[in-house]
Amino acid sequence: MKYKSLLVVLFTSVLLSGCVDWIYRIDVPQGNFLEQKNVDQLRVQMTKEQVIYVLGKPVVQDSFDHDTWYYVYEMKRGMRKRGEDFRKELIIQFNEGKVAEVTGDFELPEEFNTPLDEI
Repeated sequence: MKYKSLLVVLFTSVLLSGCVDWIYRIDVPQGNFLEQKNVDQLRVQMTKEQVIYVLGKPVVQDSFDHDTWYYVYEMKRGMRKRGEDFRKELIIQFNEGKVAEVTGDFELPEEFNTPLDEI
């Protein structure tokens, strides 16, 4: 009798493990979605207003340093077959209200160090 109930539990758990992909789970995107073509428009010496026009408002602004903006995008996949979770970020440092340095997961264009005034 003991083996019979153990066999039923084991058989039921094996059958239910096949139903894992039947449950639909949504992807959860959070933050600023940035494309490389938008980042390619950034130039040194751009004002904060120009950066907002190109990239939008940042999700995170440092409370203690108003000259650092964080653009963070995170995608949590609901199901593994749609891809892996990922996170991308772009950090912009301003000096006297103008872009001084950009770091993060995006490639900067060759023209980044050429201010818009000189184009």
